[in-house]
Amino acid sequence: MDVMPLLLLVAGSAAVAAAGRRVPVPVPLLLVAVGLAVSYVPGVPDYTLDPHIVLPLLLPPLLYTAATDSSYLDLRAQARPVALLSVGYVLFATFVVGCAAYLIVPGLPLTAALVLGAVVAPPDAVAATAVARRVGLPSRITTILQGESLVNDATAITAFKVALAAAVGEGATWAGGIGEFLIAAAGGVGVGLVLMVPLHWLRTHLKEALLQNTLSLLIPFVAYAVAEQVHASGVLAVVVVALYLGHRAWEVDFATRLQEEAVWKMVAFVLESAVFALIGLQLPVVLKGLGEYEGADAAWYALALFLVVAVARFVWVYPATFLPRLSARVRAREGELSWKGPFVIGWAGMRGVVSLAIAFSIPLTVHGGEPFPERNLILFLTFTTVIGTLVVQGVSLPPLIRLLKFPAHDVQAETLAEANAQAQASRVAELRLDDLLADERNALPAPLADRLRMVLERRRNAVWERLGQVNPVTGETVDDTYRRLSREMISAEREVFVRLRDGRYIDDEMLRTLLRRLDLEEAAAYREAT
Repeated sequence: MDVMPLLLLVAGSAAVAAAGRRVPVPVPLLLVAVGLAVSYVPGVPDYTLDPHIVLPLLLPPLLYTAATDSSYLDLRAQARPVALLSVGYVLFATFVVGCAAYLIVPGLPLTAALVLGAVVAPPDAVAATAVARRVGLPSRITTILQGESLVNDATAITAFKVALAAAVGEGATWAGGIGEFLIAAAGGVGVGLVLMVPLHWLRTHLKEALLQNTLSLLIPFVAYAVAEQVHASGVLAVVVVALYLGHRAWEVDFATRLQEEAVWKMVAFVLESAVFALIGLQLPVVLKGLGEYEGADAAWYALALFLVVAVARFVWVYPATFLPRLSARVRAREGELSWKGPFVIGWAGMRGVVSLAIAFSIPLTVHGGEPFPERNLILFLTFTTVIGTLVVQGVSLPPLIRLLKFPAHDVQAETLAEANAQAQASRVAELRLDDLLADERNALPAPLADRLRMVLERRRNAVWERLGQVNPVTGETVDDTYRRLSREMISAEREVFVRLRDGRYIDDEMLRTLLRRLDLEEAAAYREAT
């Protein structure tokens, strides 16, 4: 097996993503553009998306990291709009886009058109999360988009299976498809509910952070594989497990959390970079089988389908947002709602790698050995829809949000809430410390007991100091100055340790132990800065 193409993909996409952080172009779009350009460089291999790799190997970790970063409580509060988008909209888009493709493309059977509709129906989890992080959307909108992208793949995959069965002559019906979806959804949720408690128990009872993080890397694949093995939704199983583990991450020890955060940031960075680069690299593969269509016709079909996809989302989003608000109970619970939020949600429907992977899973032939009708055109239209939504909507979304002038985050109020929470926690910790020191088994010399109290006081005062005056010379708060001086002191210690190692006064093992201790102290000093 030649691993060089894989190494080139990972290294190249990571390099482009790193460079993209220094330019104003959104990183996902830059990766897609570079992928498009590189796909025609002589000697570059064909990177054909294999659905047997993308769906079980790339989708679970991407869903897992997105779900663990989400808030279970926020998602529960937005359950209605999330359900309407992740289930209702996907089915609506499948039907509308399928019917439009049937009318636009001469000779395209309705069953094949509905396959296309199911393929391009779900907005992508990776694209939604990447754009939400980049543009700083209001928290409610971000929660809705993330929640939609976590669940909608399960709906789309089921709709695709039903439409595909009808297209290849297996006699599937939409009533049967709805039943299949309900069974798959219930099964996926059930598998997640069964797995989440024992997996969390393992995470809290393994004694080594290395083993705990190894388990963390395996969890999304285990949840997905178990669910798929019983013909349930692997997507929903991963999401349920990840939401539960993320909600209870505080029960895992600090060393695991420190390592886990770094590990999953690296995994998400590599996978997201590779996924967006892969999208651009599909162009030669998609165009290879398009010779039977004239360029003008194919371009017209692509433009028309993109417009249908973009408009259909608005047609669903606004009624789904405002019709439930005809209920006085809903209005009283949710308060006033502007047209701006639904507009951004409607415009943020970027498609991604899942649509392409599903499209590549369309078989070459139907029953009787006949070629699948217009398979190459379906691949092309899926590709152009993905590229169109990423480029047009992805590029225009940040300036659109700035133009709409959403209320900015109230930093002062957020800091005040943080300070109040820290003050309450510190009071409880101080009482706990007094109780412990009153026991003779916990006797400490006065300097060490004072040190514990000083650390607690420092932690309590640090947030309040961010609300105070800044240094007129440096512009720093007291807290900023403290962290900077702490870092300077730690750097001085680190240099001494390295000098002692170089002089053979200590060995490398002792150096690593001492540096690890300094790293933890530096992380603690800078915990409020991130």
